Amino acid sequence: MTQEYKEKLKTTFMDYLVITFGMTLYVLCWTVFLIPAEITGGGISGLSAVIFYGTNIPIAVSYFVINVFLILIAIKTLGTNFGIKTVFSMAVATFLFWLTPGMITTPLIDDTFLSAVLGGMLGGAGIGIVFTRGGSTGGTDIIAMIINKNRNISPGRIIMYCDVIIIASSYFVFQSPGKLVYGFVNMWVVSFAIDAFLNGSNASAQIFIFSKNFEEIANYVNNNVGRGVTVMDGTGWYTQQNVKIVMTVVRKRESSLIFRKLKEIDPEAFISMGSVMGVFGQGFDKMKH
Repeated sequence: MTQEYKEKLKTTFMDYLVITFGMTLYVLCWTVFLIPAEITGGGISGLSAVIFYGTNIPIAVSYFVINVFLILIAIKTLGTNFGIKTVFSMAVATFLFWLTPGMITTPLIDDTFLSAVLGGMLGGAGIGIVFTRGGSTGGTDIIAMIINKNRNISPGRIIMYCDVIIIASSYFVFQSPGKLVYGFVNMWVVSFAIDAFLNGSNASAQIFIFSKNFEEIANYVNNNVGRGVTVMDGTGWYTQQNVKIVMTVVRKRESSLIFRKLKEIDPEAFISMGSVMGVFGQGFDKMKH
């Protein structure tokens, strides 16, 4: 067994271990916060919850049946390559939904709004963890992929439409506008938590530095921060003098290192820093197909 194969095997094992942990958090958000408070969220989990509230059919059963149906359609429409990790994530969720019902029969917190928020935060963190390893909770994601293949509609919009319809359907069970509001609050918190989780740790910044000590700054960023640097020629239009511009892209958490050193190297340096939506390449994210 070669070292490269061992590393690949280790990475694959860690991927599935982390996905399992993420799906555990996601299922716990339902069994601990949402189901005891009778709150409906988005996705197939939300649809299964509506079925459970109306018929008492266990969530694990409806979740499994609906997802198997969607997987079969996806295989026929998208082929077998639409995602082994997605299938694994759904299998883990089904098992946990079967394992955890009745764990908490009364609301952990006597506040429906707080249950919606905490459940959304826990669920969003779980989904975010799954996303970092290339997994997916499936369900409405699969619906979005199928529709997007045949219609020019963004997957994000399709998922949003599905979630809105699923949450709105809970009105027929509870006949309560309040339950709808809590469902939509949960949907918003989940979306916010996913973005915060994914972007919070991987948010990047593009920094432009105008300084006469550009060589020392560039060497520091290269050697100490471990990031690539591009030094460009520029002309200060007010002074009509040639200047050197140091440009680098770093994780936001690394920017404080650069700013502390800049204050030491050249307190008079002119600096511009802006957030960037995505960075792909060595040291950052990989391009996805």
